[in-house]
Parts: sequence; structure tokens; C-alpha cells
Amino acid sequence: MNLIARLSRLSFISPKRRLEWYPPFLVMRIKVLELSPDWRKVRIRLPLNSFSTNPGGVMFGGYQASLADPIAAIACARVFPGYSVWTRGLMLDFIKGGATDLELRFQMPPEQEDAIRRELDERGRASPVFEYGYYLADGTQCTRIMNTVAIRPKGYPYATTPPADPRDL
Repeated sequence: MNLIARLSRLSFISPKRRLEWYPPFLVMRIKVLELSPDWRKVRIRLPLNSFSTNPGGVMFGGYQASLADPIAAIACARVFPGYSVWTRGLMLDFIKGGATDLELRFQMPPEQEDAIRRELDERGRASPVFEYGYYLADGTQCTRIMNTVAIRPKGYPYATTPPADPRDL
């Protein structure tokens, strides 16, 4: 059993802490600011420190990508249980340098969720695109994220992940 599965079985550890203690994120020292119980809204602080700063004095793009990558897929795994879900594509548009701690802001609007449900009902699969971003301490968006998530039926032959256990993360 891996570390995440073990952590998920400890009911006294909140979902926020599980995400913060996920090994790659623990090293990054993220802080979950908001996590709705249904994962439809997520806010996470990604600190600017000596490990995350590039030679230009702003946040490494790879640091930003590492945190942005799984968030939409994890949210989809919670909202659409029983499906195999993974990030199919990730695009980051660096609008401004991340010269402060950054706040990742993700939200799944009800209209998008409804559209995904319709597509799953009609086609049995969906590849929604989520747009979210990183924001500087003053609230200015510095990075635009476009994340395409593959939502496929359980047992899909090309799935890269098994269906998520709702208790994990």
C-alpha cells in the first residue's frame, strides 16, 4: 500500500492535510487555503522560496506546472466517481513573472459540470478543458492554465490510471 493510500485511511487527517502531505507537494510546501468538500473549488498557496525561484527571481514554471497538473483531474475523479481520470494536456501561459507567493485558483462551474455529465451520458467519455490560474499576492493573474482532462469508463484500454478511490487525497 502506498503512502497516499495509507494517509487516506486515517480519518482524522483532513483532505486539506492529505493534499499538503502528498510527497511532491510536501517538498514544495504548499498550503491549501480552500478545498470544498466536493472539490469543485480549490485554492492553494505555492510559496516563492529559494527552491522555487529561477535565476530571474520569479517562480520556476516547472514548479507551477507540477502543482497545476493533477488538480483538475483529482476534482473530476471526485465529481465523476467510477471513471478513470487523468491529465491529457496541460498548457501554461506565463503572463507575468511570479515574483511573490502564488495562489492557484481552480473552480468547476455548474454549467461545465452539467456539460461533462451530458457528454458522459451520450458518449461514455469526455475530455473537458478547464481554465484556471495562478495569482500574485496583489490578486493579479500571472499564469493562465489550460488543463485538458481525460474522463474514460472504468476498464478503458488506454487508461493511464485506475478509477480514483474517493478516500485518497
